[in-house]
Amino acid sequence: MIKVLIVEDEIPAQINLKKLIDKCCDNSRIVMTLSSVRSTIKWLEDNPDGADVIFLDVELSDGICFDIFERVKISAQVIITTAYDNYAINAFRINSVDYLLKPIIESDLQRAWERCKERLEQRATPNIEALLNIMSKAGAAKDKEYKKRFIVKMGEKIIIIPVEEIAYCYSEDKSTYAVNRNGTRRLLDYSLDTVQEMLDPKLFFRVSRSCIVSINSIENISKHLGTRLKLQLSPHSDDDIVVSRSRTSDFLDWLDRN
Repeated sequence: MIKVLIVEDEIPAQINLKKLIDKCCDNSRIVMTLSSVRSTIKWLEDNPDGADVIFLDVELSDGICFDIFERVKISAQVIITTAYDNYAINAFRINSVDYLLKPIIESDLQRAWERCKERLEQRATPNIEALLNIMSKAGAAKDKEYKKRFIVKMGEKIIIIPVEEIAYCYSEDKSTYAVNRNGTRRLLDYSLDTVQEMLDPKLFFRVSRSCIVSINSIENISKHLGTRLKLQLSPHSDDDIVVSRSRTSDFLDWLDRN
């Protein structure tokens, strides 16, 4: 039986991944599910041989997953999972088996799982061909089709929200809302994690666990509590929109690219 560790901080994504593993990964047993860099480091230190395969999300509740490899030696096979393709190079540096972009496709997961089983049997290191295959897939993700509109039901009415009119999206009390440029707020039928996967990362950035902003909605940026950044958006938000510490560097790179 192949022991599996899941490291993912979004509950819906955890549930979805568990279902996919049960369906696609034969001879597997999920031994633990964790949600942070800190808890993962501690668990791996306490259980050095506790997992054969690790499904590892990049952006966790307290930092980036690659920090884990600086603190603890990992002998398990690693499958990186993320909504973006801009972490591919780091995935190679840690010799990950594969790099799965969310939403995860069954065929991609099955292929990664077969590769894991082969490497567990051979205890082999990644070869150049395997790395080129991963890079090819990561590059192909740039052609992904993103959401152009959301459909919202309000009683007997159906409202169409073009994505280009969305200023920002946020989660509150387990619900997700989209705020248009005119200030109208609409309830979406998706989690914020799913909305993030639907939006073009060139135009939208998840600044925190609870907020995704459009580049066209940002009016001003100011320093806030050390390395954090505070955003002034249009239309104005009643709550402070702050870029989390772990996302600040990526946010500035995103602004520079756009």
